[in-house]
Amino acid sequence: MSAAPRINERLLLFVLAAVQFTHIMDFMILMPLGSHLMRMFAIGPAEFSHLVAAYSLAAAATGLLGGFFIDRFDRRRALLFLYGGFTLATLACALADTYALLLIARLAAGAFGGMAGSVVTAAVGDVVPPERRGTAMGVVMTAFPIASVLGVPTGLALAGWFEWHAPFYLLVGLSLIIGAIAWKALPPLPPHPTTHGAWQQMRAILTHPVHGRCFLLSAVLVFGGGCIIPFMAPSMVANVGLSEAQLPLIYLAGGAFTFFTMPWFGRLADRHEKLHLFMVISGVASVAVLVLTHLPAVPVWAALFATTFFMIGMSGRFPPAMALITNSVEARYRGGFMSVNSAVQQAASAGANMVAGLLVTADPVSGRLLGYRHAGYASVAAFALAILFAARLRAAAPHASAPGRPLPLPVAAD
Repeated sequence: MSAAPRINERLLLFVLAAVQFTHIMDFMILMPLGSHLMRMFAIGPAEFSHLVAAYSLAAAATGLLGGFFIDRFDRRRALLFLYGGFTLATLACALADTYALLLIARLAAGAFGGMAGSVVTAAVGDVVPPERRGTAMGVVMTAFPIASVLGVPTGLALAGWFEWHAPFYLLVGLSLIIGAIAWKALPPLPPHPTTHGAWQQMRAILTHPVHGRCFLLSAVLVFGGGCIIPFMAPSMVANVGLSEAQLPLIYLAGGAFTFFTMPWFGRLADRHEKLHLFMVISGVASVAVLVLTHLPAVPVWAALFATTFFMIGMSGRFPPAMALITNSVEARYRGGFMSVNSAVQQAASAGANMVAGLLVTADPVSGRLLGYRHAGYASVAAFALAILFAARLRAAAPHASAPGRPLPLPVAAD
């Protein structure tokens, strides 16, 4: 039997990061457009939070459904199909001209985009060995800062020059290009053999004691950010005094720094105890959240410092946490687990968005957003729970947190 062809790991991670970039940008682009959308559709913070939560709720529903069957398909075919659906749904967002149509389109985008994101994470776990997995997660997760540096400011600029539909048209164009590259570059990634039926596989995923601890960690991991991020841009305008034209500076500065810190945190996760690293970063992120949510009217440079500090701390928690989770799961369950895990994360994100919508209200006279600091307290409480659940996961799977000897990424043979 001939040996399986070597996979160009660098190219694979580049393609997966590009897919994640558009998926994350699609989720992120709506939040800085909050002021535009609330004005255009004459809606309040609660209705806007429903638009944000719709994406997460749909992703949660399809992620749970995917747990039944996603391990039975080649990762490449599954990703291309889901990414095609995501692109069409994003086009529907661009064409929406009412609040109701936009809400429906966001549900469709979340349904396809959320499951595509879980396939990306599963592919990383399938291809990259544990000793390099933290670094690989850091590389793929640079999609977040790249979306912040390039995508969000560009989208905001287009919304300012034209209208709010324009950023979604831009995203559709990018998705078509990336989809074509993925079609050419992604190698076949066949599923792991399993003797379980669909219901048996799902039962095994849900009842595995280690998986339960992973799901708890995933939920509180994203809940902390979901309480803060949706109203960060609106609070900068309403409470801190920035103009809408200055909002791109927030994402440009924060994204530029996290572009470098995310891979660095990933390398640290490979070299050090993942739990200990996660604890340190979570402590720093807690301080950043409290600073951001208590920020009064300040100069632009001070607002940029606070938001950049927040983005570095918030995003830095993910490489060690996701490496810890991925290392805890057997390969035969990984695709289904990641799909269900995506559902858990999206549901937690949607719940956090709804909680933020309840805590944050707009003053009818001054227009200031009230209660943002209470959202900050909820976020810090979630950080503390995340540390607790990460410790419980490490106790059940000590190997998942142990540092590995970092190795260079291989280059595929010609």
